[in-house]
Parts: sequence; structure tokens; C-alpha cells
Amino acid sequence: MRRNIVHEGAEQLTYEIREIVAVADQLKDMGINITWENIGDPIQKGEQLPPWMKKIIKDLVSDDKTYRYAATKGVPETRAFLANLVNARGGCQITLEDIIFFNGLGDAVAKIFGFLKREARVIGPSPAYSTHSSAEAAHSGYEHLTYELDPKNNWMPDLTDLENKVKYNDSIAGILLINPDNPTGTVYSKSLLEDIIRIARKYRLFVVCDEIYAHIVFNGARTVHLSEVIRTVPGMALRGISKEYPWPGSRCGWIEVFNQNRHPMFKRYISSLVNAKMLEVCSTSLPQYSIPRVMGDPRYIPHLNKRKKVFEHRANEAYKIFSRVEGIHVVRPQGAFYMSILFEPGVLSNSQKLPIDNRNARNYIEALVKNVAPDKRFVYYLLGSTGICVVPLTGFCCNRYGFRITMLECDDSKRKWTWNMITESIGHYLKS
Repeated sequence: MRRNIVHEGAEQLTYEIREIVAVADQLKDMGINITWENIGDPIQKGEQLPPWMKKIIKDLVSDDKTYRYAATKGVPETRAFLANLVNARGGCQITLEDIIFFNGLGDAVAKIFGFLKREARVIGPSPAYSTHSSAEAAHSGYEHLTYELDPKNNWMPDLTDLENKVKYNDSIAGILLINPDNPTGTVYSKSLLEDIIRIARKYRLFVVCDEIYAHIVFNGARTVHLSEVIRTVPGMALRGISKEYPWPGSRCGWIEVFNQNRHPMFKRYISSLVNAKMLEVCSTSLPQYSIPRVMGDPRYIPHLNKRKKVFEHRANEAYKIFSRVEGIHVVRPQGAFYMSILFEPGVLSNSQKLPIDNRNARNYIEALVKNVAPDKRFVYYLLGSTGICVVPLTGFCCNRYGFRITMLECDDSKRKWTWNMITESIGHYLKS
């Protein structure tokens, strides 16, 4: 072609969580039975929506208004309902005009980063959730900027590292948080969030907080929403129903915008997101109409509490199983439904292997593991040897070696088999 048509950030668009599926599918064709532990889809792993929630959605399907376009920002009554929930917490107050719906948070993230000025960077956590890190890197054309989460301090942000990077890099315009965190399962305290807001205020930054798991917290943790601590700093919280109902196939998410009227430049930026959505007309209508009916139902809070107990049990079960394994470091999760397993420094090498009985699978894996990160090498051997598909920690914009598991499997015996098989495989691999 006479002109290069490839965007400068095209190579930054990576998503290990899904990319490893292609490897697993190849092994599946070779006769390997795959156990999917790579993606956070509760429905795929056996969870079902409660019948009362399904009835609300069925009734909406029969309502003609759910088939028409919604307003560009979203259904007004739903936005008003959500604004009232925000305001009831105290802290920063908003109106329905501060809420914008998207086709899932993936759509929101693409626009949040895609419509930033290219030279304006947003620093995010490491390990990072791939959707955020890839979108931010792609918009700039450079690798994603990160601050460290410290595994020896329960995966909490290293605030010294964060402030130093902000202080000495004036291209940084915003700070990204994920709370509760994916992939670590960490939940941030109010005091820690206030410290991050202090940094944002000091260096005149905006804050983005992904709160998709805000109502999945346990083991003594409490959700602190961005609205409760942000005060006068510009920012936005990202929310959705995919993990909470759960209804991942709905592709329904929204952002809650704070203090845009206090900061003219931030308001212009938010207007660009609205204009971008206007070009699409609107986001999908039906899931939006369900939100006041589902979240306003007296059965919703007990539904959330029941799920918290389920994930608390599984988190503690996982921690008990993995914490007894030599050569790895684990932190007991407090939120979301993930746990990161970290290999101790120096335990991995490029000569370690797991036995793979299937000859075609063995040849395929041994060709793949050449020149890959040590944790990815383990993940590939685990996949070929046991069929268990997890995600390497280096796939989360991280220099540390490890992998992420989910706590979503509803079949108790299969879940325990999976985790015990992984621990056995770690032991064999490190001794090989």
C-alpha cells in the first residue's frame, strides 16, 4: 500500500486472557480436555441468575420500549436511579447528567483512553488488567506506564513509587485504580484511597477507578467508592452489571463522572466521550431498563450478600490449598473472584518441564515455549500436561512471574481437583 495505515499503538493491543484460548483450542483439537480458568465469566462456570431476576428481564423483553433507541447517555430514569445511589453514600454528589452508558466497560475503556490527547498518559497498576493497559498503551503508542503493587504488602500500591513517577513525568495526566483489584483480589482501604487522591490533587491529575467488582468483597473488607473520597478532584468510576448480576453477555456498563463542572478542561474531555457515543446513537437499551428494577428489588442486597459468602469460602479454600506449596507466594483475596499466584524469585528456569503424554500436544507445546517468559512457559506446560488454562502474570503488564486463577467454578469437586492439580504440577515443575 502507498501509505502506512497501521496505528502507532497497534502492537500494544494485547489480551492474554483471550489469546491463550487459541493455544487451548489447538490442544483441544489434539484430544486434550480443557479446564477454562482464564476468564472471569461466572455464567460459563455454572452460576445462574436467580429466577426473580430472570423474570424481570423476561418482562422487559415483552415491553416494546426496550426495542427502541435510548438517549445517547443512557435511559434517563436509570441514570437518575444510579445517581441517587451515588448520592446516598455521601461524598461527591452527581446528577443523571454525570452518568454515561456504554456497551460494556470494554467500550468505555476504549473511549476513555482513545479520546485522550495522545501525549496525555494515565499511569496504572502493575499487575494491570489487560483491557486498561492495552488501551492506554495503544492510545499513546508507547508501553503502558505503571506503578507497582507490592505482593509483600498484600498487593497494595507502592505510593512512593506512584508519587515519584508522577512527580518526574509531567506527561502523566491521570491515575488508574482497580478496586477491588483484578488480577490480585486486593481491596483498598479508605485511607489508602485518600492518599492516592492527595497525590492526584497535588499534581493536578484526574482519577479513573474501575469499580466493576465493588459489591464483591469479603474477608473483612469493605467497599469504599471513589465518590466517597474524591472530594474536588476530577475523576470517574467505572461500573457495570456483568460481574454483579451477573450478566456478562449484556455488555452494559457506565461511568460516573465527578467534578466535571469544577474543571473546564475535564468537562471538555467528558463532552468528547459523549459526542463519540452520539456518533453510535446510544448503547444497548434493554439491560439499562433492568437496572432500577433489579437493583431496586428488596431481594437484590440478599443476593449480593449470598454471593459474597460463596466467594469468601472459595477464596479461603484456594488460599489454604496454595499457601502450603513451596516456591510460590499467595495473598488471601478480599474481593473480586481472582487470586494471583506469584513464583518466588529464582525458582523458575528455562529447562523445567511437565510430562505431556499426548505426543502431538507435547511437540506443539515444546515449540511454543521457546523464547517466552518463564511464567508463560509454566502456563503452557500446565495446559499441555493437565488441560488447565490459566493466565501468566506477565500477561498483565507485569515483570513478576506467576499466574492468575479464578474462583468461579461452581462444581465443588472440579474446583478442588483443578487447584490440587495445579499445586501438584507446580511441585513437579520446580523439581524437574
